[in-house]
Amino acid sequence: MMRTASTAALAVALTAFAFSGPASAQTAAPGATPPAAAAPAPAPKADTVLETVNGQPVRGSDLALAEEDIGAGLPQVQGAARQEYILSFLTDMTLLAQQAQAQKLDQTPEFTAKMNYLRTKALMETLMAEEAKKAVTEDAKRKTYDEFVKQTKPEEEVHARHILVDSEAKAKEIAAKAKAGGDFAALAKENSKDSAADGGDLGYFTKDQMVPEFAEAAFKLNKGQVSDPVKTQFGWHVIKVEDKRQKPVPTFEQVSDQIDQYLIRKAQSDLVTKLRADGKVEKTSAAPAATPAPAAPAPKN
Repeated sequence: MMRTASTAALAVALTAFAFSGPASAQTAAPGATPPAAAAPAPAPKADTVLETVNGQPVRGSDLALAEEDIGAGLPQVQGAARQEYILSFLTDMTLLAQQAQAQKLDQTPEFTAKMNYLRTKALMETLMAEEAKKAVTEDAKRKTYDEFVKQTKPEEEVHARHILVDSEAKAKEIAAKAKAGGDFAALAKENSKDSAADGGDLGYFTKDQMVPEFAEAAFKLNKGQVSDPVKTQFGWHVIKVEDKRQKPVPTFEQVSDQIDQYLIRKAQSDLVTKLRADGKVEKTSAAPAATPAPAAPAPKN
């Protein structure tokens, strides 16, 4: 509850990936049984005719495109049931398209404008997909990771427990017990408003991941020491430092997926920037004008 939000470029994002601990982990409820995953149905070949609708074939490639298009909005069904759902969608779509064509709606200006737009969009998406394929190579990934490692500065981490209560008097009482040799984890389970089930364990964290008052107190302590009461916006804390270390750099395997996404976004962004610089874009008088900034309020007399 005390960790502060952070924003960052690749280096920080990759470093953050390495952090894990009781304070950030999300676990299933005790005794909960995870749902069994449905066995994935084999995808039909692209040229396989799955059905005909008034003589018009619907192929495996149509099914794949439809899943890509509407997949995010589908019910949580998998396997053959998911494919059957998409095929049903394709059936209805084909029947409706045939009816629209029978009414010559494909010859209207509105249809032509929409087709031009969808063609442009499809070409853009296809080009972006090709750029993504080219961007993610083993050499590029290794180079990006090595550069990240070189730029990563050593950073200290603290592994701490804390007990959060409402009053300074209660915090002083708990601190005295802990400093006298009391079991800190047990005291946390009995008294803390935060992380009590974990014995107050916050795992490892860097200084900027906690609110300033808490971080200052925690990083001044030596391993095994217990703090005096610390006041933050959340209440009164008693802190015990379990360990200190240099934050480990995540392995290549741990951040492989993040590097993929970084390389894809960078390649696509670079392409758009280049095309904008090289292209000739001339707005006409019919183009929407930029919205003017709102006027400053008049001073009060």
